[in-house]
Amino acid sequence: MTEPSGHTKAPRVYDIVAVSFVAFLLISNIAATKVTVLDAGPIHLVFDGGAVLFPLTYILGDVLSEVYGFARARRVIIMGFAASLLASLTFWVVQSIPAGPGYENQDAFVAVLGFVPRIVAASIGGYLVGQLMVKIRQRWGANHLWARLIGSTLVGEAFDTVIFCTIAFAGIIPGSEFLNYIITGYVYKVGIEVVFLPITYRVIALVRKIEHLRREEVLA
Repeated sequence: MTEPSGHTKAPRVYDIVAVSFVAFLLISNIAATKVTVLDAGPIHLVFDGGAVLFPLTYILGDVLSEVYGFARARRVIIMGFAASLLASLTFWVVQSIPAGPGYENQDAFVAVLGFVPRIVAASIGGYLVGQLMVKIRQRWGANHLWARLIGSTLVGEAFDTVIFCTIAFAGIIPGSEFLNYIITGYVYKVGIEVVFLPITYRVIALVRKIEHLRREEVLA
C-alpha cells in the first residue's frame, strides 16, 4: 500500500496523535497491573485498571489508520510497543538491583511494576492476533467507515481480548471470575467503540480537515 498523496507535505498534528497514542499505551499497561471489581446490585464486573484509559488508544488508532493510512498507524503502534518493552526492561533492572538505605517499598515495587512485563506481553500478543481488524478495514475500502470501525472491532476485539486476558491473568484470577473478566473486557471495549463512534467520526473529520486530506487519499 502506498502512502496518501496528501502526505508530501509535513503532517500538522500527526506527531501529537502519535505521541498521545504511545503515552496512553504506556500508562494503560501500568494501570492494568491492578485487577478491580464493580459490584452494583446484581451487576458483578471484573476488569483491570487499563480499562480506564486504554479505550482511547483504540480511538487514536482509528484516527491514525483512517487519516494517515495503515502503514503510518502500524509504525506508531510498533513504537508504542517498543516503548513498553523498554519500560518493562527498565522496571526489571531497577527491581533487580539492591534497595538503598531507607527504601522500604521494594516488595511493593516488585509486586506492581514487576508485573508490567506480563501485561506488555499480553498487549503484544493481543495486537498481533487483532491484526484481523486491519484486514477487515482494508477489505471494505475507503467507504462504509462505520461498518469498518464496528465490524473490525467486533471480530478483532474478540481475539484480542481472549489473548490478552489469558496471557495477563490466567492462573491469577480464579475460575468463573476469569470468564467474567474476559466477557467484561470484550463488552466494554466494543461498547466504548460503538458509543464513541460519533466522536470518532468528528475527530477523524477534524484531523482530515487540518491535514487537508480527502477521503479517497487515505486508503490509496
